[in-house]
Amino acid sequence: MDDLLYGTRDKRGNWAPNEQAKPAPIWQRPFSLRKVLAWVPEYLWPWNAFHLATAIIWVTLLIPSWESLATLSITNYLWLYGLNAAGLFVFLGSFELIYYVKRKQGNRFKYNGKFPSENPSDVFWFKSQNIDNFLRSFFITVPLWTVVEIVMLWAYANSWAVWLPWTTHWVWLTVVILLAPAVHEIYFFCLHRLIHTPFLYKHIHSVHHNSINPSPWSSLSMHPGEGFPYMAEAWLHLLIPSNPICAYFTLHAAGFGAINGHLGFEKLELTEDTTLDSHAYVHYLHHKYFEVNYGGDGVVPLDMLFGTWHDGSKEADEKMKARFRKKKEKQNSRKPTATPAE
Repeated sequence: MDDLLYGTRDKRGNWAPNEQAKPAPIWQRPFSLRKVLAWVPEYLWPWNAFHLATAIIWVTLLIPSWESLATLSITNYLWLYGLNAAGLFVFLGSFELIYYVKRKQGNRFKYNGKFPSENPSDVFWFKSQNIDNFLRSFFITVPLWTVVEIVMLWAYANSWAVWLPWTTHWVWLTVVILLAPAVHEIYFFCLHRLIHTPFLYKHIHSVHHNSINPSPWSSLSMHPGEGFPYMAEAWLHLLIPSNPICAYFTLHAAGFGAINGHLGFEKLELTEDTTLDSHAYVHYLHHKYFEVNYGGDGVVPLDMLFGTWHDGSKEADEKMKARFRKKKEKQNSRKPTATPAE
């Protein structure tokens, strides 16, 4: 497939789509009901449908019995960790193997023309982004993911959380599922802005931002101070009448769904004529420019509201640079001026 029909490639080999990033059609003006209706299937399929499917599989087939979950145990923790690690390895590893190891489609539709393995760096463990990201994901973030999970299940098993059955509350629980991705964007935006404050960025979030050219293994490569609150979003379901499947949907959308912003490709070629949209461009621009696109891809356009939205255009570049200059001038104005020696 010719990616130049959909975008342009610069002299460095970096590709950018012709179409600028846009928020969800419900926020676009002039309002178009046709665009909104066409967007709804994309909102649901395939990514959110996948997270809901895994949530159902985990709750109905894979987790330990509710009786055993009423007591916190290392055996249950290790079982849940094994499930999460195996699931993540298969899911992320499939994308990594096909598009980064075997390089099935070369660098077609790849934002950064290079691959992480081509750029060893001292900022990574063993000077390898791939090894560093893999180890941080599976031995830091996934264990914390499992802590969040087992506490969540313990709360449900002991009736500390309001557990609504689907048979009698299916309308409310369906609304919870449909709104969960929007809530995730709000939660992620707030957390993300917080860890971009100078102190927290230096000591915590910079670990994730070492991966300027992200790949699937980068998805959950985080400092513990970021990984835990990121996964703890699932605990929001303990504060409202909900259901374990709804809570798992949020948990898996955060865990497995982190890949969307880190695939590194605009489109994944499934066959010669079929592609899968990654929805990665907005977050890729965040990894590229650091101080833009703190939220998601526009389901809730908080970046537009707070002036940090970047759609990939030259106009957005100029607005970003003007904001950076203004910020630098403000910082310089706070510096004490030197007085001549008497």
